[in-house]
Amino acid sequence: MGLRINDIVPNFTAQTDKGEIKFHDWIGDSWAILFSHPKDFTPVCTTEFGAVSQLADEWDKRGCKVIGLSVDSVEEHHGWKKDIESYASAKAGFPIIADEDLAVSKAFDMLPADAYLPDGSTAADSASVRSVFIIGPDKQLKLSMTYPMNVGRNFAEVLRALDGLQMANGNGVATPANWTAGQDVIIPTSVSDQDAAAKFGEFTTVFPYLRTTKAPS
Repeated sequence: MGLRINDIVPNFTAQTDKGEIKFHDWIGDSWAILFSHPKDFTPVCTTEFGAVSQLADEWDKRGCKVIGLSVDSVEEHHGWKKDIESYASAKAGFPIIADEDLAVSKAFDMLPADAYLPDGSTAADSASVRSVFIIGPDKQLKLSMTYPMNVGRNFAEVLRALDGLQMANGNGVATPANWTAGQDVIIPTSVSDQDAAAKFGEFTTVFPYLRTTKAPS
């Protein structure tokens, strides 16, 4: 069975280019994003790691740690980071997991249990290791998305989704389509009009089941 929303994410010990981590301990009381890649020194992945590097201040503002994963070695990660930083003109300060035995990729259901890397493996051998997992401080999976190798991920959308999760989880609201920080939010249908007025003050009723209010600060 795959990893589902609100499941506790697997806890694991792994080597990274910044030393050994125990995943749940590394998360601590923070939000966390694990983003995975099938191979070092690949073109799309290099641009993605660069995008994550350029957003370092944004992750910090939101109290979110980020960690990469690739199926290559720590030594290769060190070399690849030089290319990433050159491309992005930004420091890649986050750790990258060296998932050479595919243990983490399998634990997160990105690869089947019997998957292995043959000698001379290419990115095609681990092509499904192309996911983003947003994890809450409670160690539960809050959101996941998976991309093919030939479509670069939109990390502005990952950032927007993180904002939505933090708004929704912290304030008992939901966010509408295309929501961005500062826009109105949705009051859940489980909240009565009376309770909504007491909690949020003014709100707009579009339909009896769709009510909006200013985003809590």
